[in-house]
Amino acid sequence: MHLWVTSSTYPPHLRFPVKSEAQVEEIRVCTNRTCRRQGSMQTFHILTALAPPDVSVKSCGCLGRCGAGPNVALLPDGQIVGHCGTAAGAAELMVGLWHGGGVGDACNKSKSKTSLDALALRMRAEALVDEGNFSEAERLLSQAIDLKPFGGVHILYKKRSVARLAIHNYSGALEDAAESLTLAPNYAGAYICQGDAFLAMDQYDAAQKSYSTCLEIDPSIRRSKSFKVEEQIKWELYKELEILDGAHTFILFVA
Repeated sequence: MHLWVTSSTYPPHLRFPVKSEAQVEEIRVCTNRTCRRQGSMQTFHILTALAPPDVSVKSCGCLGRCGAGPNVALLPDGQIVGHCGTAAGAAELMVGLWHGGGVGDACNKSKSKTSLDALALRMRAEALVDEGNFSEAERLLSQAIDLKPFGGVHILYKKRSVARLAIHNYSGALEDAAESLTLAPNYAGAYICQGDAFLAMDQYDAAQKSYSTCLEIDPSIRRSKSFKVEEQIKWELYKELEILDGAHTFILFVA
């Protein structure tokens, strides 16, 4: 079955067929000069936030059809969607891909609005985490989850796991990490949260297993600057607490 971008504001030659979930493995957003001026960076961020865990979203160069953008390519079939330049339009496209009905469908509009509302709550929560206000961040993330958005739910649970760990709700942090992994089994960030929760609960072997799994999924984490800084902090802490011995050697990660 095909989904068509059917907004009446699009001329006929821009009403591109958009195929179903099984045929979309990657989404590319043109961030070349013309599309960037038309709002493609916002499109990129919205699609990234709402994409299913097994669908990657990447920026790319010109896709053609300059002036009819921002343009989005759906791979592997190479379908092109034009005029995807608003947060609402990007959200409707993503919802329409996996629920059918087409852009402009009333049900999809409702689902996309809910997803954008949840994303707004998540962004506010992330700012609060940066400020150290973890309790309020946890509250906002709970609100976002309760909205039952279309996409990014695994990220919401991962973010709430971080907040709950910071307020010493270790069992809640562990539950959220597990829920995130249920939704996205290869989500490296959720394994980090799971490991941190196990570590806080003195379950060292379980923590090591989670961290090792994370590294298997994404070895590049070891090279990140934030990882190296946090690794040193945790190492010094463990030496002070004298909990490192010959039986436990930990691979340490940031949350």
